[in-house]
Amino acid sequence: MFFSAGLLILIVLLAFKIAPREKLKDIKVHGAGQIGLLAAIALFGMDYFTSFFYGTSAMMSSLHPYGLQNWGYLGAGIISLASIVFGMTYMVSLGVFNEGGGAYTASMRYLKPVISLMVAVFLIEDYTLVLVISVLSGADQALSILNLFNTHWFWHFAIGLALATLTWYLTIRGRGESGMVAFILLMIFAVLTTFMAAGLFMALFKHVPAAPNIAEPIPYTFWGGLYHVLTGSMKGMVALSGLECMSNGIQFVKEEDAGFIRWGKKFLPRLKKLWDFYSGKVGIGRAVQTSFLFYGGLTTFLLTAFAIHFNTFDGTLGRSLVGNLASIGFTQFPGGLILFWAYQVLAVILLATASMTGLQDAQATEWRDVAIGEIPEAIIYRSQNGTFTRSVSMTFVAAMIIAFLLRGSTDAATPFFSVGIFIPIAVMGFAMRQHFLKTLPKGARRTWSAAGAGLCGVLGFIVFLSQIFGKWSEGGWIRLLTFSTLIITAHLLLISPSGYRSPGQIYRIVRTKARVQGGMASIVEWQSLKIQEYRYHLLMAIHRFWELFGVRRPISMVTPPQAGAYDHALHVDHPEIPSILFAYMGKAERDLVAQPNLSSRSAKKRRKKHPEYDRFTWYSLVVVEAIFILALNQYLSDMHATLGIHILSVIAPMILLPLFFVLSRFKRSYTRGKRSNHIPVKNIGIESRK
Repeated sequence: MFFSAGLLILIVLLAFKIAPREKLKDIKVHGAGQIGLLAAIALFGMDYFTSFFYGTSAMMSSLHPYGLQNWGYLGAGIISLASIVFGMTYMVSLGVFNEGGGAYTASMRYLKPVISLMVAVFLIEDYTLVLVISVLSGADQALSILNLFNTHWFWHFAIGLALATLTWYLTIRGRGESGMVAFILLMIFAVLTTFMAAGLFMALFKHVPAAPNIAEPIPYTFWGGLYHVLTGSMKGMVALSGLECMSNGIQFVKEEDAGFIRWGKKFLPRLKKLWDFYSGKVGIGRAVQTSFLFYGGLTTFLLTAFAIHFNTFDGTLGRSLVGNLASIGFTQFPGGLILFWAYQVLAVILLATASMTGLQDAQATEWRDVAIGEIPEAIIYRSQNGTFTRSVSMTFVAAMIIAFLLRGSTDAATPFFSVGIFIPIAVMGFAMRQHFLKTLPKGARRTWSAAGAGLCGVLGFIVFLSQIFGKWSEGGWIRLLTFSTLIITAHLLLISPSGYRSPGQIYRIVRTKARVQGGMASIVEWQSLKIQEYRYHLLMAIHRFWELFGVRRPISMVTPPQAGAYDHALHVDHPEIPSILFAYMGKAERDLVAQPNLSSRSAKKRRKKHPEYDRFTWYSLVVVEAIFILALNQYLSDMHATLGIHILSVIAPMILLPLFFVLSRFKRSYTRGKRSNHIPVKNIGIESRK
């Protein structure tokens, strides 16, 4: 007992000691909210790493009822192959699109604006669903520990809302704090999982008996068995959103070499090509994505092998697959029960914090959607700590509305999870194929590179379709309806008056409100102009369509500015040119956007006092609190509560707002000086530093 307790304390202290922390000197050099390797692994990889708790379980749940669990190795092989193909494509793409943007930028450059618009829609939806599934899975895990899984749906929703509020609060506090917390949790998970694996091998050598069968296998045909193997593989292939998230979130990474790269360049200069490949912020992104190449395959093979050997799956002994293996592994150590329960509690927290991955990419993509005209301009707001707080809050509110409509049911949300992300992955593959064909000279390298990227595109599209048809009976068909509805809605928003963006508006959104500079700003300005061109052609096509029926209306639109070539927008020939938009703006408009401060005095006062929050934050809390009160009153109605209890249930939750107000008083401290909470405004933003 003392061994396990001491080991647990030591692990926590070690994780806290080596966790990354944002310092004032880093802000002065890189800008507020910029993170290094350790924080990037934690924030952008959390969703992928925590799939350990449910990925293999989902695959084996499709195979075990039919007695096909031994085919789990084939499923693990398919997952490994897909992870390697997708991961390698994204690692190479970071060198091409090293200012961020992922499939969003790649499709705009090498494919069509309509595909880029589709990617934007899929990403917004997928990252919102990541938050929904993550917090509801954490709530299910918490109730399972207490043997209350079958309790009223309100408790699933309430615990999920509490976990979502916690991750939302950490996220708007900034990537410095959220990265530190996420790394501590991930470090504890890695060490405890290593001990669990060691315990499983010990149990293997001790010949610990397997669990008895809980049911007879269901008969199946050959084709039916093959179908179950393929669908099981698709269900186990989850949480690959981290690839696209890292590609988009590269804009939040420090422009510096990671520690192991500096060491390698100093002591192993022979491997110069390897160190150059992993140098700078692109190298940090590639290091994060490298872990995706092997983690999914190795952990799936490990869990599959031990699940088959010990005959433990979801439902065995009333536990999940990982819960059963954790019980076997940790009990091989003295006092292992402490480690087992600590691991169960950690699973609750990790499943909830996996939503941080989605919230980070929501920040990386939604300000671009504002620039192109897909989202109202009011959504964009970047606090002094570098966080796009309104994007985070909007995603948080949308996720809680969905969780309420689903009545806290994870099973109802599962068919929608990790499906849409494979369209951006496929798009990235086809875009990279075009890049190789257009930039590489003819030869074997060009042929094999294009073939590999094409394989990524085809495989991503196959997985997308397999995810839908594999989950068809669970409601996967609804995904086709939601995709169609969202794409149509996106186009309706674009052609509406709110979708119009003038060059001055684009400049103000990108460089003044989002405070983005350098190559990233130029890319988004170019993308916005391309989308405005697409909007114009779309409106003209609608006008010509109605003319076929004799409906003619005067056109008040003017031809939008031409975006030109991608390389021209990046100023490859003339890097001294500040923005391509200046050529399309009049003198009065140029003078207006050149003003450094366009905010009101009251807004500046609020930011000075509370750099992390603005009025939109409070509005979000009010909406979420209203949803909670509505759910609580439905629960009380089901419990036949009195009128007085209903009135009390409306008044009592209102203490949450004053509580948040108190918590918001604790501002970040970077130094011990007199002005410890001061954040140098002039150095924040995403800037290219040569």
